[in-house]
Amino acid sequence: MDLRYDESQQAFRAELRAWLADHVTRPWTQELRDPANDADALVELRRDFQRELNDAGFLGLDWPVEWGGRGLGPVEKNIFQEETAWADAPPVPNFLGIGLLGPALIHHGSEEQRRRFIPKMLSAEEIWCQGFSEPGAGSDLAGIRCRAEPDGDDFRIHGQKVWTTFGPWADWIFVLARTDPEDRYGGITFFLVPLHQDGVDMRPLRQITGEAEFGEVFFDGALARRAHVVGKLGEGWQIAMTVLAYERGATALLEPAKNDRYLKDLVTGCRENGTLGRPDVRERIARLLADNEVIRANAYRTLATLAAGRAPGPEASLEKLLWTEHARRQSEAAFDLLGPQAQLATRAHHARPEMDWAYEHLWSRAGTIYSGSSEIQRNIIAKRVLALPTR
Repeated sequence: MDLRYDESQQAFRAELRAWLADHVTRPWTQELRDPANDADALVELRRDFQRELNDAGFLGLDWPVEWGGRGLGPVEKNIFQEETAWADAPPVPNFLGIGLLGPALIHHGSEEQRRRFIPKMLSAEEIWCQGFSEPGAGSDLAGIRCRAEPDGDDFRIHGQKVWTTFGPWADWIFVLARTDPEDRYGGITFFLVPLHQDGVDMRPLRQITGEAEFGEVFFDGALARRAHVVGKLGEGWQIAMTVLAYERGATALLEPAKNDRYLKDLVTGCRENGTLGRPDVRERIARLLADNEVIRANAYRTLATLAAGRAPGPEASLEKLLWTEHARRQSEAAFDLLGPQAQLATRAHHARPEMDWAYEHLWSRAGTIYSGSSEIQRNIIAKRVLALPTR
């Protein structure tokens, strides 16, 4: 396993870092603190930044050139995640389309589907959300009940999806729907469905953080065209597994890079309140720093697997488990070590200037649930890494 960056990868990092220095004129944390930026304004800022990234050739880095990418590899993609996190750049709004649906279309979609959807996905002209989870089917994804009924050559979708990230601003949704009620795995099909049509009701969900980035969507006979079925009827489960593998393993270096910023602010805050010299404080911060380096080391292992042309394996589950549990411990440490200041919202007077610890503390709980809960990840590790008995 060679963990060194070659000359072309180092040149790419330098190119990207210079571009970010010129184009991230205001850190994202400052945009969030600006009272003039409501939720819609922040989405437009993110959309504008995505357009700039796409015009500069920094999106779809590991996609084939014919589909708007640069034909690079997962190493460059992770360098992108690392550098944008360090630069505190605005997150792209179409992260679900680019991160999940794009690879699914490249691997399983038709040429017509790629030509129709990928360019507008990259340019942020069309925003995508994900329709997998349901009120009774989250970690047990094969338990979905949302159904697609034939209507001539096309289909009508009936049912509900929930925890639909970025749904309130999305134009399209990629949906897992049941086309055969008797086949638990083989009766699921992968559909691309427009949201702006009759038979679709998208309702924002107010989260504990105060924002409404999630939505729940109700389908009552929404049209899903056969031309927008990805793969064949009944192949939705296999395609979903491709999507989830990318979700868990494709941005391995993002979280440790974000943690670098969080831990720097934690150290600064302890220095400002005069507690950094205490042995117990130093030990707690040192444990967080060491944990983050373990996460980074495992991320490099995942990255080496991807760079070798292999799909992410159980190490992706280990990665997801490590960083989500670390995020929870990290925010709890901020509350303990920084005191009431850590509880202030980002726009409050005397709030931490760089980090919204109150938001991170509340959001860290969600990280241990989405993309497969911590319990699911532990089961995967137990079965596939430790070979423990299932009963």
